Amino acid sequence: VLSFIIFICYIASLAASFMMAPLLEFLLALFLFFAYASKLNEKFKGLYWPLKDFLRCITAAIIYFAISIAAVSKYNDGASKAAGVFGFIATIVYAIDFYITFNDLVTFLKQDSANSPERRKSE
Repeated sequence: VLSFIIFICYIASLAASFMMAPLLEFLLALFLFFAYASKLNEKFKGLYWPLKDFLRCITAAIIYFAISIAAVSKYNDGASKAAGVFGFIATIVYAIDFYITFNDLVTFLKQDSANSPERRKSE
């Protein structure tokens, strides 16, 4: 939702060139939401879903931080300032999600390494 609000703010602002990043992030988040809701992560076991979510969070936080700094410092209209402020909020939200996903990823990788064939051979 936050990505969609930022996208709308960038459309209404002078910084319309930044609108692609929130749109892509919104669509990616929507795809992952529907993938988890329809349990695609259980059907496609070959893909590391926590890693995909981890990479999405870290890249989104970096991109939102960069375009928010540019929007707040370069443009003087209210919509650009609002998009920048929402972008900083999104950076914090994605950083928190990054932390939570990182912990899930670590437990996922520890679980996977405990079931590895090398460990079974040593037992």
